[in-house]
Amino acid sequence: MRPEKANIVSDLSEELKESSFVLVADYQHMKVDDFSELRKRLAGAGAEIHVVKNSFLKRAMADSGFPAGDGKLTGQTAVVTGKKDVAPVAKAFKTFVTEFKKAMLKLGFIDRAVVSTAELEALADLPPENVLRAQLLGLLLSPATKLVRILNEPGSSLARLLNAKASKGEPAPKEEISTQGGATAAADETSGTESKEVTSAADTKKEEPPATEVTA
Repeated sequence: MRPEKANIVSDLSEELKESSFVLVADYQHMKVDDFSELRKRLAGAGAEIHVVKNSFLKRAMADSGFPAGDGKLTGQTAVVTGKKDVAPVAKAFKTFVTEFKKAMLKLGFIDRAVVSTAELEALADLPPENVLRAQLLGLLLSPATKLVRILNEPGSSLARLLNAKASKGEPAPKEEISTQGGATAAADETSGTESKEVTSAADTKKEEPPATEVTA
């Protein structure tokens, strides 16, 4: 292999090693404007796309530890690489293919593991990474939140019960009622004593002898 070709393969091999994913697409029948549009969309998702010869790509994949292409590295080939999350890249690719009916995927690799077109389309339907992390955090915190709520529930129920009784003005406890009853009985007893004393006084007054009349 000539030095210039060897340099191309070496550079491509290094790019594959540093990329967290590799997507291989068929750009046949694509116009220049279409390819520019795809490149712009992929750049927005944090990826690059380059047109390469199949022979160069096969050599670079072998040098960087990727599995063989299973005979799919034919025709006009473009390779997509990047160091960020693959989900937005797969989404951008899927949207472009749906709109333009071009740039169909041939192969996909994530961390050097082969993924099918269906799996890449499933990745395209996933929410962004930050949303996934928030959802996962919510799932992890949910049991703890429920536990805290259960532990606090008895105290909360007691507080609500006491507040409800206070607002309705329910009667005092039995101890207070007993005390009040005793006071009432004492009052009744005192009243009865006073009544007897009055009666006795009246009877005493009736028993006094009549006054003697003075005769002129």
